[in-house]
Amino acid sequence: MIGLEIEGLLILLSVLITGVTIGSIIGFYIFKRSYLKRLQETRETVEHLIEQAHKEADSIKRAAEIQAKDYWFKERARFEQETQAERREIEKLKRQVDEKELQLDKQLETVRRRERELDKLERDLKEREKILHAKETRLDELIAEETRKLEEVARLTREEAKAELMRSIETQARYEAAHLVYRIREEAKERAEKEAKEIIADAIQRCAAVHTAETAVSVVSLPSDDMKGRIIGREGRNIRAFEAATGVEVIIDDTPEAVTISGFDPIRREIARLALEKLIQDGRIHPARIEEVVARVKSEFDDYVKMIGEETVLELGIGGVHPELLTIIGKMKFRTSYGQNLLQHSKEVARLAGIMAGELNLNVDLAKRAGLLHDIGKTAEQGQEGPHALIGAQMAKRYGENEIVVNAIASHHGDVEPQSVIAVIVAAADAISGARPGARRESLEAYIKRIEKLEEIAAGYPGVERAYAIQAGRELRVVVEAEKVSDVAAFELAREIAHRIEQELEYPGQIKVTVIREMRAVEYAK
Repeated sequence: MIGLEIEGLLILLSVLITGVTIGSIIGFYIFKRSYLKRLQETRETVEHLIEQAHKEADSIKRAAEIQAKDYWFKERARFEQETQAERREIEKLKRQVDEKELQLDKQLETVRRRERELDKLERDLKEREKILHAKETRLDELIAEETRKLEEVARLTREEAKAELMRSIETQARYEAAHLVYRIREEAKERAEKEAKEIIADAIQRCAAVHTAETAVSVVSLPSDDMKGRIIGREGRNIRAFEAATGVEVIIDDTPEAVTISGFDPIRREIARLALEKLIQDGRIHPARIEEVVARVKSEFDDYVKMIGEETVLELGIGGVHPELLTIIGKMKFRTSYGQNLLQHSKEVARLAGIMAGELNLNVDLAKRAGLLHDIGKTAEQGQEGPHALIGAQMAKRYGENEIVVNAIASHHGDVEPQSVIAVIVAAADAISGARPGARRESLEAYIKRIEKLEEIAAGYPGVERAYAIQAGRELRVVVEAEKVSDVAAFELAREIAHRIEQELEYPGQIKVTVIREMRAVEYAK
């Protein structure tokens, strides 16, 4: 009985141990599976976090790269803008230096020409001194003869006759010497002043070194101020492209609904104005479009300029003009001389020359052609040197114009001698057109004041009876009292008045001073 109980306990114990072992094994496997699952989840979480960290790092890296590139582009654009501004300034300074060098070269040539003229005048004076010396020798002989005759006829002593004769000869010699010196001095001065003024006027017209704002800028109206930003473009690329294509400077300031185009070349400025107006009207403003519009406007502008020339010759009734000359005539519309439009001035000269030629029964067509073409040298490029009259004559000759027309163009400012009556007519017509009141830029008030000042200066000298400013102030005629002013003093008075005018007045061209002295003998028959 006891053995059965022990056996049952052993079996129970065995079963219990087996159950515990099996439970432990099952529990171990359950724990292992749970641990592996948590480990897998942890690994996946870690990998997800690592992947997310990589993504964030890539995003930060890309953002940093974009920011760096944006900063680099901005810095590059700023550097290019500063470099472009410095380059423009350098080019501007270079142009100024070149212009000054050209002016100095011209001044040096003028000085050399004056030196040659002075040398020539000095040689002339020496020759005339020799002539005077010969005359003095002859006078000594005449004096001896006259002395002998006077002693015989007038019963004068030698000393008395000599004194009387010397007084007479001295007076005559003084007058002739003063007249000779004055004439030589005035000829040299007139020639030097004429050449200098022509060189200065030609330089101003051809290089446009000094112009008022009215002749150097054009204003373009805008539909709104927002258009200014589109004209400038991103980082200034549009405005840089426009300036590079047209050769002008675009000024954008606080002026409402307007931009300013600045440039000394009126043709470039007009092309730029037309191109900008087309771009504003079209609305598409970018570098490629700018180049396209500017090129088209340039092509159309050439046709427009030629059409102006054709209309001009048709208006004047002139035929057979070379096509290239038609373009040059059209360009004169965009040139000025002392504020006077060059084309209008040339048309006026052509009409005046035609009228005078008709009155003299000369070839009216040649006179009109010469009058119209007399200033074409002012449209020449800056590289051509010399007076505009000679340059214009070369241009006319190159395009097959008549020799009479070529000479009229070359001689209208006295650079060469006129070889026909038509050349003289053209010079006279040019002077009339330029000298008439109001033809050139000068206010009426300033014109009247200048005329009054001229007459006032002359009237202030003793012995002056009347003074008149004529030919629009280009000539001053002074009438003096014959008993108070001698012939020699009249020359000196003209020189002093001219010198004072130079010191006190500003005027275009030159002013001729003419002193008139006359002796009137009046007697009444009773």
